[in-house]
Amino acid sequence: PLPEDFLTSAHAPDSVIIMKIIFAAILLGFSFTAFPSWGADFATGKSAYYRGDFATAIREWTPLAEQGMAEAQYRLGMIYDFGQGVPQDSKTAVKWYTLAAEQGDAGAQYNLGLMYAKGQGVLQNYIYAHMWWNIVASNSTHGNKDAVENRDIVAERMTPSQIEKAQDLARECMAKNFKDC
Repeated sequence: PLPEDFLTSAHAPDSVIIMKIIFAAILLGFSFTAFPSWGADFATGKSAYYRGDFATAIREWTPLAEQGMAEAQYRLGMIYDFGQGVPQDSKTAVKWYTLAAEQGDAGAQYNLGLMYAKGQGVLQNYIYAHMWWNIVASNSTHGNKDAVENRDIVAERMTPSQIEKAQDLARECMAKNFKDC
């Protein structure tokens, strides 16, 4: 179980990382055939990121994120969330997380839950934190243990009507394929 201070940092849970690796492998293979520049630019950005060359990662990923690539949007969200190569900017992180989350990116959805729970870049809102974590828990292939635990911790701070509203919002969001949640 997560400690009560779970709200202190964003991270991608293990199951999300595994799903992202599988998805990235599929996307990377597809991108080399359908969108050669996406694969090359994303891979260049990823390599730069892991070397700590955040300026290059940002330069490579920003055009991809602006063109709608969810993985690039999610990673830019992380960069701004943690202030890697840029000043830390929670509002910009929320912008990129939201764009990726609207495409079903579970890592971005998870981190949006954290941003709403902590009130970083958005007004603190346990209803939306619960909603995003409920979506991640529902959509992950094997469920998402961290999302379930965080959702349950936040639920302890909510009224029954707030929990019901969060559950309704999660269902509506999923029915709309994560658009305008």
